[in-house]
Amino acid sequence: MEINSAPQIYSPPKHIVSAATIVINEKGEILLIKGPRRGWEMPGGQVEEGESLKEAAIRETKEESGIDIEVLNFCGVFQNVKRSICNTLFLAKPVGGCLTTSSESLEVGFFPIEQALEMVTHLNFRQRIEYCLDNNNQPFYIEF
Repeated sequence: MEINSAPQIYSPPKHIVSAATIVINEKGEILLIKGPRRGWEMPGGQVEEGESLKEAAIRETKEESGIDIEVLNFCGVFQNVKRSICNTLFLAKPVGGCLTTSSESLEVGFFPIEQALEMVTHLNFRQRIEYCLDNNNQPFYIEF
């Protein structure tokens, strides 16, 4: 009896890690971008190899909105278990730049928080913002 002794090839798991920011200006307004697929949302995107979560949050916010930010604190993680996506969230304040659209944002702006929450309709993005605005919930870990 011959036993197939072909070596097992290990394939590491493929996960997507993203970093998003809840940017609040001095008027207490929140920064939103209007993306082509999901509508209004907070700026953010995938973390690149060799990049920290915080660096990705800063870069993605600048790329999508034109706004330079200072990260104030890490808020928590929303994990999409089925799709192997970890979404990290940070609270930040604007420190420069000017509102600018990009290939990833059709519109950008600062909006009063209540209005912003009504504008954000994709999946659990509104819940993400609400958790980031509530210090009592932080740090949080939500799996879905």
